[in-house]
Amino acid sequence: MSTIPLRTEHDRQQAIKRIQNAELPSTINLTKGAPRSLDQNRLQRLWMRELEEQGDMTAEEYRAYSKAYFGVPILLAENDAFAEQYTAIVKPLPYEQKLQIMKQPIDLPVTRLMTVKQHKRYLDDVYTYWTGRGFKLTDPDWKGIEVT
Repeated sequence: MSTIPLRTEHDRQQAIKRIQNAELPSTINLTKGAPRSLDQNRLQRLWMRELEEQGDMTAEEYRAYSKAYFGVPILLAENDAFAEQYTAIVKPLPYEQKLQIMKQPIDLPVTRLMTVKQHKRYLDDVYTYWTGRGFKLTDPDWKGIEVT
């Protein structure tokens, strides 16, 4: 499976060529919106390091918790393919196993599947939750970061 962002007409033509050359049967999942931005990803990683410095878990543990509690609900509501697989495979698992598969080495894709808008909501939720519990996180200052 691969994700191909379509930002230009050239990108669209490249995707059409890949579809024409795809083996049959194949499935295509088209999602409206650009994939999360590198700036968003950097901010997310920065926050996880900041949480680790102030809290009692590793950055990877904070990331797993945040993916499970804030990212998964967004995708369950807005990504049918994710919702189908998550509900069938992950949802029945005990809490601790769910958190384990959010981390390396399995690292269930959650934020990687998000659009820019979905990832903005995710980051807003993460920021609100952790700062509401007394953590100090770098101000997201969305100026200059693609969020639409």
